[in-house]
Amino acid sequence: MEQRKRANFYTRLLSISSAFIAIFLAFQLFTYSAIPDHIPDAENNSSTKESVAYAIYSLEIPDQINFAGEAVPVDRYDIKESLDRELLVNTYWQSQTILFIKRANRYFPVIEPILKEHGIPDDFKYLSLIESSLMPRAKSPAGAVGLWQFMKATGKEYGLEINKEIDERYHIEKATAAACKYLKKMHAHYGSWTLAATAYNAGRTGVNRQLSRQKTNSYYDLLLGEETGRYVFRILAIKEILSKPDQYGFHVKNEDLYHPVKTVDLNIKRGIPNFADFAIKYGTTYKELKNLNPWLREPLLTNSGKKTYTLKLPESAKNLIEPVQAVTKDSSKVDKG
Repeated sequence: MEQRKRANFYTRLLSISSAFIAIFLAFQLFTYSAIPDHIPDAENNSSTKESVAYAIYSLEIPDQINFAGEAVPVDRYDIKESLDRELLVNTYWQSQTILFIKRANRYFPVIEPILKEHGIPDDFKYLSLIESSLMPRAKSPAGAVGLWQFMKATGKEYGLEINKEIDERYHIEKATAAACKYLKKMHAHYGSWTLAATAYNAGRTGVNRQLSRQKTNSYYDLLLGEETGRYVFRILAIKEILSKPDQYGFHVKNEDLYHPVKTVDLNIKRGIPNFADFAIKYGTTYKELKNLNPWLREPLLTNSGKKTYTLKLPESAKNLIEPVQAVTKDSSKVDKG
């Protein structure tokens, strides 16, 4: 009985293996037949389908690159190889990088003027990207949330309101301003934007410990763990690719980008007992209201302290808002209707 079972098992296994082999060979034949007669070649720009089926090329590493105006020593083999790794990962993980390009078109115009207002180099917008992939509701296993991935304690320390109903770590503008305060403090401590970025990932205590232990004052001389050791190079790679997408093979039509959503601002000084009813009143949906205001964490707002909150509503709600309340985004003028 056991021998028969064993024989049947091997027969089935052989049949399955044969089927997989047949499918693989058929796929190879299809792929081969679909290859044009001439494919560009890295060396002589001419090749035939007999020699190349699918070409993957190594990348040319920039001779010069900087982070926030601070030169990166790419002439060193270890620095060059670390940058090469991140350029390869982001160039050949095409779907992710395409999404980065699309989302950046929506969120960078929000982040850039806030960085400028606070005197933070524009390159830090790429830090936000690698922190959250520019997903406003991003949440890490450790509990860091939002585009800037603030932990609760740090968010509160830098002035963000965080409670059951409100979590301003998800508020793009306010979280960006809080990140600027943190980065400015770190730059004042280290005198280096590169180390300020490092501290954003590892914390000032951890960075200080390693600088002291290794007797250096440069990120590029530090031997660090996997995440922090890659951190600045990930920022550099994303900056390089998003600054020159065509050079790295990324072609995204304007109509395929994620464009900023046109909104109007509504100031409220009272509670909202039901956001679904509130959304209907202003010609929108609960989902869209929450998408435009991800910092609202519950289906209602108590607001017992009668604070003033500014909610974003779709531009279509403009005529439903009292004229004195309707303030179009990117405009400081009150809309008189």
